[in-house]
Amino acid sequence: MRCDERFDTGRGRPRRRVGPERRPHRLPTRAPGIDVCGWFTRRQAVRSAGWGSAGSARRCAMTLSADFRAHAGAFRVDVALDAAPNEVLAVLGPNGSGKSTLLAALAGHLPIDDGHVALDDRVLDGRDPDSRAVRVPPAQRRIGLLGQRPLLFPHLSALENVAFGPRAQGVPRAEARKDAGSWLERVGLGDLAGHRPAQLSGGQQQRVALARALAARPAALLLDEPFAALDVETAAQARRLVAEQRDSAGIPLVLVTHDPLDAVVLAARTAIVHDGRIVQQGVTAEVLGHPRSTFVAALAGVNLVPVLGASDGTVRGTGSVADAAASSSDAASARTMPDPADATHSVLDAQPGPGDTIVWRGVGDDVPAGAAATVAFAPGSVRIQQSDAIGPATPNTWVGTVSMLEPIPGGMRLRTAEQPGIAVDCPSTVAVAVSVSPGLRLRFTVHPDVVSVRRA
Repeated sequence: MRCDERFDTGRGRPRRRVGPERRPHRLPTRAPGIDVCGWFTRRQAVRSAGWGSAGSARRCAMTLSADFRAHAGAFRVDVALDAAPNEVLAVLGPNGSGKSTLLAALAGHLPIDDGHVALDDRVLDGRDPDSRAVRVPPAQRRIGLLGQRPLLFPHLSALENVAFGPRAQGVPRAEARKDAGSWLERVGLGDLAGHRPAQLSGGQQQRVALARALAARPAALLLDEPFAALDVETAAQARRLVAEQRDSAGIPLVLVTHDPLDAVVLAARTAIVHDGRIVQQGVTAEVLGHPRSTFVAALAGVNLVPVLGASDGTVRGTGSVADAAASSSDAASARTMPDPADATHSVLDAQPGPGDTIVWRGVGDDVPAGAAATVAFAPGSVRIQQSDAIGPATPNTWVGTVSMLEPIPGGMRLRTAEQPGIAVDCPSTVAVAVSVSPGLRLRFTVHPDVVSVRRA
């Protein structure tokens, strides 16, 4: 046997050793970033998958689209959504609403019953143009999924965990380790590269998992509450990292979260999920700033008040119908919904209860006299002042007697006997200055610029 041959135990005869530049690799014909089909050398395969000599990604921008029905046990999901390149789509919903089930179907871990999941014209689940059934295995989808648990390899160091994705794609060991080290630096763990998961805290493990997901250069990235286990400072750093990936990688990202702040900071669009269905989706500022139902308002943590148009250009209504601000004491679970049995139930369907009529002015739609509408505003946008027994009859102002107090970070949330459906967030400094306590009568004012008005 010549020195450039070695024994092939599978066939019982020697075979010629093939160098790394000549070793053939058969790649999926519809893989992201690959323009032609056939056999590739190792380096061609690596570059086609989006890797350059400096570890930079060069991939075709793709839109992730899905419209499918699926079930996990007795629970069913029926959703339609899409996320464009360089876009974060936030998916919000209470616990058990189907958010993680949705991601499992997109990633290929849960088979769909019917419909499709696709990256541009590359069908991942469903039927191809010739009506043939297609189901691409999770490992071949080039879709990264970062779940609520890090799921790091316990026998590998942080560096080796992050380098795993590139190595699995055929990147040379030295290049993969160099790129992994760069990602660990970006998540603030460069000095812990040699540590194994058991030597890291829970927050550190989650940052390693995020770096591993990003280092694999996915064609799309799914994030399942990736910041939930992180402290405030670390979560802010992780959000910045995701924002950088959003702006530079040219891939769609789907972010499942229970925190509206994540959607506000990262997402251009937001979808609200309840009981396996998307009950509202659109531009984040609109979905969270002016929800269409009390359910979404509770999730977003805003007040939503039904009103009627008046002849003077204002709108009028009470605050006793739409108790839309979610309880801050359990912000992560969403908590207490006004009508969990029907997430699409409009606040306008409710019958007004007792309460003084408030005259409202705001920004948004012009509402004709007698037409139904809603006004929305954040509990923190309400100004609190000491008041006499009789309040002024000016727009966006009401007087009420404190009937309920509940602690929130940095202050307290209060409600009044006269307007029980309107939540007001009071900073600690204000609470001390006006001696807030049950039975105290106060004047409340909201600036028109922060009041959103929408016709029904």
